[in-house]
Amino acid sequence: MAGTLPRDPYDVLGVPRDADETQIKKAFRRLARELHPDVNAHDPDAESKFKEAAEAYEILSDPRRREIFDRYGHEGLRSGGMRPNFEGFGSIGDLFEAFFGAGFGGGGRPGGPVQGDDALLGAEIDLRAAARGTTEHVRFEVVDRCERCHGNRAEPGTPLRSCERCQGSGVIQSVARSPFGQVMRTSACEACEGEGTFPEQPCSGCEGRGRIVATRELDVEIPPGIADGQRIRLAGRGHAGEHGGPPGDLYVQVRVTPDERLLRDGDDLVTVLDVPAPAAALGATLPAASLEGTTDVEVPAGVQPGEVLVLRGAGMPHLQRPGRHGDLRVVVNVVVPRRLSAEQRELVQRLADSLTEANLAAPEGLTGKLRRLLGGGR
Repeated sequence: MAGTLPRDPYDVLGVPRDADETQIKKAFRRLARELHPDVNAHDPDAESKFKEAAEAYEILSDPRRREIFDRYGHEGLRSGGMRPNFEGFGSIGDLFEAFFGAGFGGGGRPGGPVQGDDALLGAEIDLRAAARGTTEHVRFEVVDRCERCHGNRAEPGTPLRSCERCQGSGVIQSVARSPFGQVMRTSACEACEGEGTFPEQPCSGCEGRGRIVATRELDVEIPPGIADGQRIRLAGRGHAGEHGGPPGDLYVQVRVTPDERLLRDGDDLVTVLDVPAPAAALGATLPAASLEGTTDVEVPAGVQPGEVLVLRGAGMPHLQRPGRHGDLRVVVNVVVPRRLSAEQRELVQRLADSLTEANLAAPEGLTGKLRRLLGGGR
């Protein structure tokens, strides 16, 4: 649409901004298979969607273009004369072949082995389970190889016959014109879907597809220190590949439910400790929330509202550095008593009358007070 700003290429390909070359190429291959106009003839926008994905790949696969985009966005690419231009490629099919060669499978001939898609599922744990590590039993559905026919699509004991249209090759070749002259295009045979063979008697377990939807159960080891939203990759546990290709991976995205008393900040934990005003003046040992439930905290005499008491090593374990832990930061909340009895008011009044400037003088100046109260640190 005229006037519409182009989308972020990272969003188009669905990759993080620190994705490496392999991740970018894999994402584009998968997206291109999904969006290819030959596969989506029913979608009038298929060609524009595919072109958008190809433009995103062209930017991110070129280190110089990618650096310019990361710094200045699409405007930087345009002003630097780096705007992608695909008009000279001829058809979208030619563009696809320019990236992947003649075959439509991301590698090898059409109908050749294709890696299965990745699968994603979620697991929910609490903060304490995230700290100690745990094992979660998950149940999920994936596309799996049919065990009855072992993926060859034929009823056990019955043969496969060669496809007459492609002579058993699984591919059809045709000549197409392009700005570079005549080119030989290769596509998967529609009659046998690139297999090169037909089952004489389709497998009754998978109706001749070679794959089925199966339910799996798995114990997933969640390591200590994992954070909310992080994923665990289990190689080869995803959807089965096609034409003998390897399976994809399974990703388990972990959700760590919020804790009512502990707030996570990286590997540190933060909690608030209510300290009665008399205890704040005199000092005390009070229980504060921790991963173990509670832990005793030494509150020094004269502690001020908003002061932070740090318990070293009492935070979350470091995910990638076993044996290291963050800290537990205890924020002091001085609680002023309310609804005093007559006797209590008299005691407080006597204390107030006895206070001198020496009792109230602070060792810090106005700037220090503001930094402490506003949490500004140094």
